Parts: sequence; structure tokens; C-alpha cells
Amino acid sequence: MENHTILDNMINELKRGTQIMIVLDALKETQYGYSLLQVLNDRKVNIEAGTLYPLLRRLDQQGLLDSTWDTSKSRPRKYYILNDNGQNILIALKQAWIELIKDTNISIMEEEK
Repeated sequence: MENHTILDNMINELKRGTQIMIVLDALKETQYGYSLLQVLNDRKVNIEAGTLYPLLRRLDQQGLLDSTWDTSKSRPRKYYILNDNGQNILIALKQAWIELIKDTNISIMEEEK
């Protein structure tokens, strides 16, 4: 396997491991599923709709999001936004990510020589 393929696979695994944190962060602003897919795509996070929608339902059921239906248009849309509980969880996840980096002595600020 070529190095760039190995690296691409590892980067995708890293992104999958941080998807919840990234999705929660993207939901600081109200989004519906497709608009959230676009935001994530703009952030270079490739997540399939078949992965995102169950994740949104789970985060909503866990009480991390507030959701509302907009039925004013021909296609009803469910909108999500991070609530206070979700914000607290996001802060804790970010702190855990920072601690993981510090604890494992991974330097993200300087390039390895």
C-alpha cells in the first residue's frame, strides 16, 4: 500500500474518531440535516447521511440538542441546535482531546524533524 493511501486512511480514521465533537461544534448554529452535511463538507469532514442522521437522533435523545420541526415548506425539516447541556459536553470533549494530546506527548504545534 502506498504511503499516501495509508495516510489518507489514517486521517479518515482520526476524523471518524472526532466526529461527535465536530458535529456538536457545527451545531452551535441551527442546522437541518442537509445543511449540516454541507457545513461539515466545508470543514473537510466527510460523513455520510446514513451516519449523520442516526448520530443526530442519538445526540437529540441524549439531551444534547434542541430540535424543532419546520413544516411551513413543502418538505418538513427538522432543525437542530446545541443546547446548554450539549455545550457543556462539547467543552468537556475538547478538554479531553487537549489532555489526550498532552498526555501522549503529541505536539500539534511544531513539525517533527
